[in-house]
Amino acid sequence: MNYQESIDWLYGTQTFGIKLGLENMRRLVAALGIDPDHPGAAVLHVAGTNGKGSVCAVTERILRDAGVRTGLFTSPHLVTYRERIRVDGTMIPEGAVAEGLGFLRTSVSDWETHPTFFELSLALAMRYFRDEGCEAVILETGMGGRLDATNAIRSDVCVITSIALDHQQWLGETIREIAVEKAGILKPGVPVVIGELHPEARDVIGRRALALGIPCVEAHPLPDDWTTGLKGPHQRENAALAVEAACRLEGERLTQEGIRRSVAETTWPGRFQQIDGDLVLDGAHNPAAAAVLRQTWQSEFGGEKAHLVFGAVGSKDVSGIFAELLPILASVDFVPVKSERRLSVEEMKAALASAGGEALPQSDFATLAEAVAAARARGGKTLVAGSLFLVGEALGHLFGERFEVSLQ
Repeated sequence: MNYQESIDWLYGTQTFGIKLGLENMRRLVAALGIDPDHPGAAVLHVAGTNGKGSVCAVTERILRDAGVRTGLFTSPHLVTYRERIRVDGTMIPEGAVAEGLGFLRTSVSDWETHPTFFELSLALAMRYFRDEGCEAVILETGMGGRLDATNAIRSDVCVITSIALDHQQWLGETIREIAVEKAGILKPGVPVVIGELHPEARDVIGRRALALGIPCVEAHPLPDDWTTGLKGPHQRENAALAVEAACRLEGERLTQEGIRRSVAETTWPGRFQQIDGDLVLDGAHNPAAAAVLRQTWQSEFGGEKAHLVFGAVGSKDVSGIFAELLPILASVDFVPVKSERRLSVEEMKAALASAGGEALPQSDFATLAEAVAAARARGGKTLVAGSLFLVGEALGHLFGERFEVSLQ
């Protein structure tokens, strides 16, 4: 298979849906000759509702800058599938994707329970990290924790970034229920690093850590004079988690000055990403993330309001997202997301109205390009938010083939 054929095959496996559980993943990794309990590299496992990607990005940058050969597995991607798998900040080449997926396709052809898209992606990543001699591997959970495929790989340090309501149909309807799922990544002998958690979530995580006899470490705040490359007050907490995790994973090669520089220089696309001064892209897709987006907007731009270009998928609390964003909105332009799960313009308008935003100027457009052009033509600042699908489309539209997500 060439690259496109391999990607087409992989996306075809989405018909198998989401299957939470670890048995298939452990079998898949073992088929690659990798022991999931001893994967050959130090492993950091990151779970949480929001902030996972940012913590992964900062940790990876700290380690890489210190001379550690890193492997990074994150999801979803924004523009190209290759973003999900990186070594030393560089995306996996197309040839390695084609070769790796070709091997996996042959390996699982006669399996009664076919691996899912996410399981195959993680297997591809672990194979590539091994072949590239990675010393430290950073794994971002896809959803939840306890039954997430990444939990089949034994970690050396784990991080829980935050816990809020999201993916309730899979993880539970309450903070406590969701916390139980996230706490499933805790293992005997593996310290857990936590941020500022909801009291119920903190109770669940703390009790689980106590039962396992493992350290439950609260990250120390960054020094006041340190800056972060990622925008927003919440990113200081994410960076603090990353610093603590990096030091516990690989302490010998790190220096305070090196860590400080890495934290200041980390980039991560689609998270309050400012382009040309007047356009901001942020993938906020649940109320907690929207609240953080609002706070970051206000800290960066004061009382200036945004022309919002918005699109979202089903299963999200869209009314809750709008309720958080209303204080910073001047207008809303709706556009359908390029996903089978997209909400219609009518559904999004109803969600805005239920949040109390029916008086805002509103328009709808068939394409994101038209929506962004109309919003920017009004002057002031434009915000694209509501879904990482939408942010990815925006980046593809703005940069085209020049887009190359890199953590270099």
